Amino acid sequence: MAVDNIRDRYQAAGHDHLFAFWSTLSESERKSFSHQLENLDVNRVNRIYKKAIASEKEAADPEPIEPLPVGACESVVNDPASEKRWRSEGLQAIARGEGGQGTRLGSSAPKGCYDIGLPSHKSLFQYQAERIARLQVVAEKECNKPAGSVVIPWYVMTSGPTRRETEAFFTKNNFFGLSSKNVVFFEQGTLPCLTAEGKIMLESTSRVAVAPDGNGGLYAATRAPLSESNSSTVLSDLTDRGVLYVHAYCVDNCLVKVADPVFLGYCISKQADCAAKVVPKASPSESVGVVARRGEKFSVVEYSEISKEQAELRNSKTGELAFNAANIANHFYTTSYLKSVESFEDDLAFHIARKKIPTVDLKTGEAVKPSKPNGMKLELFVFDVFPFTKRFAVLEVARNEEFSPLKNAPGTGADDPETSCRDLLAQHRRFLERAGAQVKDGVEVELSPCVSYAGEGLEFVKGKTFTRSGYVENPEELDALL
Repeated sequence: MAVDNIRDRYQAAGHDHLFAFWSTLSESERKSFSHQLENLDVNRVNRIYKKAIASEKEAADPEPIEPLPVGACESVVNDPASEKRWRSEGLQAIARGEGGQGTRLGSSAPKGCYDIGLPSHKSLFQYQAERIARLQVVAEKECNKPAGSVVIPWYVMTSGPTRRETEAFFTKNNFFGLSSKNVVFFEQGTLPCLTAEGKIMLESTSRVAVAPDGNGGLYAATRAPLSESNSSTVLSDLTDRGVLYVHAYCVDNCLVKVADPVFLGYCISKQADCAAKVVPKASPSESVGVVARRGEKFSVVEYSEISKEQAELRNSKTGELAFNAANIANHFYTTSYLKSVESFEDDLAFHIARKKIPTVDLKTGEAVKPSKPNGMKLELFVFDVFPFTKRFAVLEVARNEEFSPLKNAPGTGADDPETSCRDLLAQHRRFLERAGAQVKDGVEVELSPCVSYAGEGLEFVKGKTFTRSGYVENPEELDALL
């Protein structure tokens, strides 16, 4: 697009100030700046700003918050019969090639590359890749499919700054045994930073200031080209592969059941378009959002929105907390639902975060480093689509089996590498004990996901006692730890 046409578009949208320093730019600066401006949907930015401002005003008078209604949430905890039924249905869907897997990363250094301190020193990415590989084998065996015929494609969303490092990590590690054609990288989007009046801010005289558009940017990212050289999108790839269902999670959870067949089967049985996996709150005061109802619609309610009285309210029949469904950023979607998000995207209200944003003086071009908030970043949360979902489902799972996030630095004592490592090794102890083995006090046995996805396939350890700590990559190695 010619520069004059780009300028006309921005002038019509009220952002011609971005060209204040055009005459002073070098040819290379003009080229990169015009490329950035051409690829920015300035009218969408204006719509998002207006909706965010209006929504912020409406939030001053919010709809009443209510707990999930009876029957809205089912649980796998202490219900092995339902879990078995849902698992079978989920495995059948995976065996038919209908299941896909999505991963969201943060916007700083890729957490998936992190070694949490296990005996094997495997990264989170490697653990998740090996769970996919094992689940493919389990689906083949239990559904009588030929070896190598079941594929679970893995879609990994990075940010712009982490994409190159993430792809290099996968390449260096030979995609952890998966086929590279079944691992698809795509990028979270960005939005311009805005002034309080909604004007796009400059980072320099030749570049717009941008920030990630929140984890809810997942939805727009599935529609964007995979790269400048590949016009395919995540949605088109899902369609081409015949994938009907997608499981999405945050990469920092070491206990995540990747492409969980139980969750998949549950959602299929409920004919859900979108669903959330939750765990019971650890305490009334736990700082975690909960899946609840806002008015007549499902929503995630942040802990800061729940009063002390509401947080401590209990169900008179069960004794459980009324607001008990802690959100763990673990979701199910049908592919058709992901495609439909674009149709109601303009109704989604982005959240405003007022920040100190480095910019330039529009009169002099000099750099400005503000001492107080001077602008806003706009973010969408992944759960903002919940109120627009016609068929929504919630599944409760055990926290100690499925949720141990890595949020803090080593030595913090909560949600850090040490707690992640501890929780994963404790789970492997339970796998062995449930299979009929004994594990001596102080002994830690790490089981490769290639040995067992969720405790299956360990019948041969019944009656054995493990007296030595260690890591095993295949079942035969377990005997060395007796």
